[in-house]
Amino acid sequence: MQYYDRRQPNRPVPVLSGPRPAGLLRPRALLLALLLSLPLLSALGGPTAAQSGGLVTQRSTQSAVETTKRLRDAIAAIGWVVLGEVDHAAAARAAGMELRTRTVLLFGNPKAGTPPMRSHPTLAIDLPMRVLVWEDDQGNIMVTRSTGDDVAERVFARNGIAIDAAGRAGTERVLDGLVRKATE
Repeated sequence: MQYYDRRQPNRPVPVLSGPRPAGLLRPRALLLALLLSLPLLSALGGPTAAQSGGLVTQRSTQSAVETTKRLRDAIAAIGWVVLGEVDHAAAARAAGMELRTRTVLLFGNPKAGTPPMRSHPTLAIDLPMRVLVWEDDQGNIMVTRSTGDDVAERVFARNGIAIDAAGRAGTERVLDGLVRKATE
């Protein structure tokens, strides 16, 4: 039987024989604890899976086309550049398949992004930033973006660049502002 450390539930702790070590959960107990916590998290109005994974989704009051246009305009208004657009729904149609709106805008600030990219070439695999405009199953238009912390941790930290709290907060303000201008 394997036991799991409560502090690291994804890491099994091998036990050859004897009584269960203190502080460890059996697999069934761990699963039961997780299942019982889901309704409580839902009742508390916790974040969606996407939001807890470094993403924030906001509903738009506009159509997908208008939301995308407003997003482009908001990006240009702060002096940043839209570097590309990926229309997953169009690619699906070209392959003879159906997909609701899934449009990713790639954007950034070359004046800010170029210097660190010179010294950290792998940063180019993670930049430019992205925002997704998509349609849910009820026909609502949604916009999903990364959080400032996610950008700092997923994009910059893995490329050897530390972003302080002020930088994370600044990124959060910019991304939140862009999405609000596009969705309201």
